[in-house]
Amino acid sequence: MELNTFQAPTRYAVVTGANKGIGFETVRQLANAGATVVLTARNEKRGIEATKLLQESGLSNVIFHQLNVRDPQSIQSLAKFITTQFERLDILVNNAGASGVQVDEDGLRALNIDPATWLAGKAVNMVQDVMKTTYDTAKECIDTNYYGVKNVTEALLPLLQCSTLGARIVNVSSLRSELSRIPNERTRKELGDIETLTEEKIDRILQKFLHDLKQDALEANGWQKMLPRYVNTDINWHTGTMTVEEGAEGSVMLALLPEGGPTGYRLGMINAFIEGGMCEFIQSMLGGLSLCNT
Repeated sequence: MELNTFQAPTRYAVVTGANKGIGFETVRQLANAGATVVLTARNEKRGIEATKLLQESGLSNVIFHQLNVRDPQSIQSLAKFITTQFERLDILVNNAGASGVQVDEDGLRALNIDPATWLAGKAVNMVQDVMKTTYDTAKECIDTNYYGVKNVTEALLPLLQCSTLGARIVNVSSLRSELSRIPNERTRKELGDIETLTEEKIDRILQKFLHDLKQDALEANGWQKMLPRYVNTDINWHTGTMTVEEGAEGSVMLALLPEGGPTGYRLGMINAFIEGGMCEFIQSMLGGLSLCNT
């Protein structure tokens, strides 16, 4: 009797911001599923240490490459590395994110806000003395959570288009990413109209946010106050209750969907509600575009 020795082709994956938290766990789960995963991190030392930890646990199919999503040269270096090593890419998980706020962590912990209050959105006013949105933190958030995702995706798209397995892009965002949570109706409609949404419109909306922030007019102009969400990681100062294993499950499930399976485009731009602490206007935009199939 002839044995079936067929082996499925190896999937090649990149996870950004992956030296800890949900990104690290996403790498672990993808590697356990048989993918060869490039763990990326802005800090080279921390990235190498995280990769070594996974390799020592038996996951020899995890490799490291430095990536700062705010640095064009770093992005191009990653693209060149993947081109040289694999000639294609099957999975991109855009996980790297910045909170957009400056936090007094001791003061936040001292408030001892219970999970139900966080989830109900009732902690907004309670944290105003310990959590501030500054121009610098907001700019970092925009450059990471929108332009970083955009630039990394554009650089790796030619490699994703070379995939023969049905390439997947998963953008990790927050429960707060629902467009319905934006108070400003005009902004909400602009971001929600996929047929007419352009990069120029998004750029204008982002600049409007920064302008309103400088004028201390966020609430007056319909920008929602920001709160962290809900997986227990550094980005929300460990206020969450879900484990990183639970937080990574959604990204991994979506990344491993078979070719021809559901996509954000086919299902009306479905959202991946995974992580928290990202700027609300960015989340709203990314939430509406969070899953797509190249």
